[in-house]
Amino acid sequence: MNKQIVVVGGGAAGMMAAVCAAERGASVTLLEPNERLGKKLNITGKGRCNVTNNADLETLLANTPKNGKFLYSAFSRFDGRDAMAFFEKLGVPLKTERGNRVFPVSDRAFDISGALERRLKALRVTMVRDRAVHLEVEEGIIRGVQGEHRNYPAQAVILATGGVSYPATGSTGEGHRMAAETGHTVTPLRGSLVPLRDFGIGRQLQGLSLRNVGLTVFENNKKIYTDFGELLFTHFGVSGPLILSASAHMRHFEKKAYRLEIDLKPALDEQQLDKRLLSDFTKYANSDFCNALDDLLPQKLIPVVVEWTEIPPHQKVHDLTKEQRRGLLQLLKHFPVVIVGPCPVTDAIVTSGGIKVGEIDPKTMESKIVKGLYFAGEVIDVDAYTGGFNLQIAWATGRAAGFAAAENET
Repeated sequence: MNKQIVVVGGGAAGMMAAVCAAERGASVTLLEPNERLGKKLNITGKGRCNVTNNADLETLLANTPKNGKFLYSAFSRFDGRDAMAFFEKLGVPLKTERGNRVFPVSDRAFDISGALERRLKALRVTMVRDRAVHLEVEEGIIRGVQGEHRNYPAQAVILATGGVSYPATGSTGEGHRMAAETGHTVTPLRGSLVPLRDFGIGRQLQGLSLRNVGLTVFENNKKIYTDFGELLFTHFGVSGPLILSASAHMRHFEKKAYRLEIDLKPALDEQQLDKRLLSDFTKYANSDFCNALDDLLPQKLIPVVVEWTEIPPHQKVHDLTKEQRRGLLQLLKHFPVVIVGPCPVTDAIVTSGGIKVGEIDPKTMESKIVKGLYFAGEVIDVDAYTGGFNLQIAWATGRAAGFAAAENET
């Protein structure tokens, strides 16, 4: 008789685990409370789905700051290029963009979830709309899953319930609760890839989007990260792709201070920018300083820059000193934003924290506490930087768990 496996959670990791277990001949039931599978997957990358990163093992590990070593085995057997081959074989053409980020050629996340769903159907995986509420364990061995509607006996269970970010997609932390009930340790859960709160400049500049700017993150005045791209000022602080990426490097808010510096003119070095300022100031020589920055900055930013330079707004441009011009230049290259902390985990793209990796076999994703219980994806205490790396964790751990659950003797 085929081995009975229940996969809890129909997201990226759960679907991959179910596919892999079924490919090894297991009889698989996939439990998902949402009407559709892959609800969170379908909104990733603004609905485009950054499937993975076109990267080898070393690059994947370098982009996984939280417990990357734990993923060495899973990534060794299934790296970004393997994930690309997997999806192209399922009939989804892919393309590689800046930073080796991989997307469907169609720019449609539904093509990824749809391909997985078709594969699940082809493998005769039983998909059930039900919410798991309890793991049934006897004498340290998994026996099944208790759902809201009925019980599901199993010889192996794969828990792939996600984290606690985006709770509207079904990531409610129930997997952590169920794992804790079986004796597992759940490390503190917080947001990663999350918007950041500041001391009020965001509210002042609310709605202003800056494209093609440089960003540097300082931790206790030490430079820890630089990047280039787009950010947005909001009523609470700052957000946008650049900020979400940067937030993953800011991991010690309880004991360290963080500030950002925005380079508003990254294409120009200081000498070139000074020439540009001299050119603009020649053009606006008879204007008030506050009216001389229109060619240089977005309208919304001008009053803040004028205030922070401490140059009187109505001082004539031809009266500006070299020191005043130097002060403006420094502000344009190092516009400061002091960070209070991250937004709540519910606003995050990814959860940092989860089931302690020391309690999981890194080769098989099997629990070291409960025989026949496996974990995959964001429920585990691993997270990575932005760029397709977090989905790669889901694919690699889902695959490892699916194969092992189907092949291991119980």
